[in-house]
Amino acid sequence: MLAKLITLIRWILTPFVALIVLFEEWGWNPLASLMRSLARLRVWAWLERQIKGLSPWQALLVFVVPVISLLPAKLIALWLIRHGQFVLGVAILLIAKLVGTALAAWLFQLTEPALMQFTWFAKWYPRWKAWKDTLLAQIRASVVWRSVRSIKTKIAITLRKWRARWTA
Repeated sequence: MLAKLITLIRWILTPFVALIVLFEEWGWNPLASLMRSLARLRVWAWLERQIKGLSPWQALLVFVVPVISLLPAKLIALWLIRHGQFVLGVAILLIAKLVGTALAAWLFQLTEPALMQFTWFAKWYPRWKAWKDTLLAQIRASVVWRSVRSIKTKIAITLRKWRARWTA
């Protein structure tokens, strides 16, 4: 009975988790690069050096607190959606998700060496990464994903042709 319940919960939650993982995977590297590009500013470069030099517990706080601090914005967005302010709520939710992903990606790259000093983190992070990579491989192998990629490629080719005509 318990095994069937766990299977049902996984079946229900997997699509939602997959969407979150896909969004973060899509944005993780570009948003981290955007945040790293700020290192051209001396203050930002100094901040990055300080974060890289943190102890494991300090790094954990620096990684977790900013990401959690966006939770109230996400809850307000859901409240707005519930009370008929759909566009505003979705806009706030998307902005919070983008900011949260950018912060998480940037901070994780800076704090990962310190976080890996935690036994539990060093044990579970590779497992999480392997699970996520397997999930992404399954999604990318799906007919839906391949169809959307094909359509995206055709649109990109068409747009490049149109741009070439207009600039010529």
